[in-house]
Amino acid sequence: MADVTVSLTVNQTPVTVTADSAMPLLWVLRDMLGLTGTKFGCGIEQCRACGVLVNGVFTKACDESLTEVANTSVVTIEGLSPDRTHRLQQAWIAEQVPQCGYCQSGAILAANALLTATPAPTDAQIDAAMTNICACGTYPRMKRAIKRAAGML
Repeated sequence: MADVTVSLTVNQTPVTVTADSAMPLLWVLRDMLGLTGTKFGCGIEQCRACGVLVNGVFTKACDESLTEVANTSVVTIEGLSPDRTHRLQQAWIAEQVPQCGYCQSGAILAANALLTATPAPTDAQIDAAMTNICACGTYPRMKRAIKRAAGML
């Protein structure tokens, strides 16, 4: 593939990136921009550890090429809140969600997309939205954290 130059906004900062047009957003974020909160997980688009928000929509960064995100706004876990004061980050801490923590940035961004679309989600809506794979099995704590962030606890 050929190199392309793409402009986009990452965590409210305009950036211009020159790379192979097929390079996944994941590697642009991690290797080119130094934003390592977005994780490489399974490599087959299933675990969602690579989750980011593209124009507010939860997106698997391993599945989006650089050209697909041209002229978009991307939010990574680093951009959600620089000082961990976002309501989901606070809820994740209060509910002691992370164990190893590897999947948590993608899970928090998936929860953010859910709460943006559905401010007071039901258990079924949470279950449907939170399909992130967590090897530690912290799903009940994630659900409590989402409810806490929604003001439902």
